[in-house]
Amino acid sequence: MSDDARPAPSLIPYERWTDDALREVVLRALELAAKDGLPGDHHFYLTFRTDHPEAKLPGHLRARYPQEMTIVLQHQFEALAVDRPGRQFSVRLYFGGVPSTLVVPFQALTGFADPSVRYGLRFQPELGAVAAAEPAAPPPAPEKPAEPEGPAQVVSLDAFRRRPARE
Repeated sequence: MSDDARPAPSLIPYERWTDDALREVVLRALELAAKDGLPGDHHFYLTFRTDHPEAKLPGHLRARYPQEMTIVLQHQFEALAVDRPGRQFSVRLYFGGVPSTLVVPFQALTGFADPSVRYGLRFQPELGAVAAAEPAAPPPAPEKPAEPEGPAQVVSLDAFRRRPARE
């Protein structure tokens, strides 16, 4: 096989199966947090496609984040619920002191990280009819999490995203 030869595309959906299996890890982590709260210093960064057809969020957030947003579940979140049969989770967060409930299908996830243990996953979102953009890199793990001052905020991670390799 020469250096220029590339393998044929797989007729078996290994990448999708792997993403599905890793989404189960996120699902279980959220189930644990919904049931028992976040143990120790654990906290989650969840990046998802806001343009996924089944994602539900208030219009002002969709306008501000038309394609993707990252939420942090650490100190200030409420009503975290995992709908295993529906393959989605919901959570109430505060943006500028205003409560907002978000419903996120697991298929919309592009990244998950728990910086307290330097654990992160990256996913290819399944957007259906929506055009796919580049996948998100998991947020960088901070050395020591800072204590929040005031209401939870959305973190912009654009500067940390990986760029696709040029062929």
